[in-house]
Amino acid sequence: MRKPSAFTLQADGDWNGLGLRPTFALLDALSASTSLLVAARRLGISYRSAWSRVSTLEAVIGQPVAIKTKGHGTVLTPYGRHLHAVLSEMYDRLNPFLAAEADRISEALRALEAPRPAPLRLAASHDPLLLGVVEARPDVELAIAGSLDALAHLRTGSADAAGFHYGSEGPAPDPFDALFRDPDLRVRPLFRRQQGLMLPPGNPHGVTNVRDIARLGLRFVNRQRGAGTRIWFERLCAEAGLESRAIRGAQTEEFTHQAVAALIATGAADVGMGPPAIAERFGLAFQSLGWETYFLAARVTIDAAVLADLTEAVERAASTTLGYQSMACG
Repeated sequence: MRKPSAFTLQADGDWNGLGLRPTFALLDALSASTSLLVAARRLGISYRSAWSRVSTLEAVIGQPVAIKTKGHGTVLTPYGRHLHAVLSEMYDRLNPFLAAEADRISEALRALEAPRPAPLRLAASHDPLLLGVVEARPDVELAIAGSLDALAHLRTGSADAAGFHYGSEGPAPDPFDALFRDPDLRVRPLFRRQQGLMLPPGNPHGVTNVRDIARLGLRFVNRQRGAGTRIWFERLCAEAGLESRAIRGAQTEEFTHQAVAALIATGAADVGMGPPAIAERFGLAFQSLGWETYFLAARVTIDAAVLADLTEAVERAASTTLGYQSMACG
């Protein structure tokens, strides 16, 4: 073979037209293998491709780098071993520098990326439809709280928006009524949802209202204080002339509709309030008590486009989910 008169290392890492990384990888695989076939497998290429690379390398440098020996497979020649050692030493010196440069480039590219807006911090009364929509949205950070607690988060600044309800289609009761007059808040109806009594399959006691619960001495599961569902339950008791604490189990509190339904489904309780979709999911009977509006309150300083995108997603889900009505659909 004819040896080139001069060798040049290019700025892009080419050496006389050879890529240094592929060259080193080939020699490294040969030095650690007992045959060219094993080396080819290490490189993830075919035996024929491996021989082609060896031939190309030898043609460029004008020296044999590998040789077949009977009974010993394919091994590096003394020149091949020396070239491998030189390249190995070079990469030992360069790798820390190259890693640092890679980090620098990554940092520089990150600086060019458009900053991601902070997620919308939403504190909201538990609702399975809203939870399902938000789970698919990385731009919303949801904290579950009762209606009054969600509004407290909004007032203290630990939330940008709050989801709440109060179990009435008429004028908003105190303290919710003040929200609609607050000039610093934007309040809008998010969806209407049906609520009712969740009962064992077949409603064996024939329960239709809160009076039946008290009369039959059934075990009730309540929501936590401040929850919109609890506020509705206490209003129903007052309208029926009942003290809520006179209902058996009214002091038993759970923080989600699913938890209430699970207790009824396992026989640990007889009745609780929730939406029909949850009752259906747990195989329970459902006795409607009426419809209510679920509201979203947000500071006027919050980007209206972010809120619009969220509310549109919720409206689409409400229009196709049992026990819900989209406000956009009337």
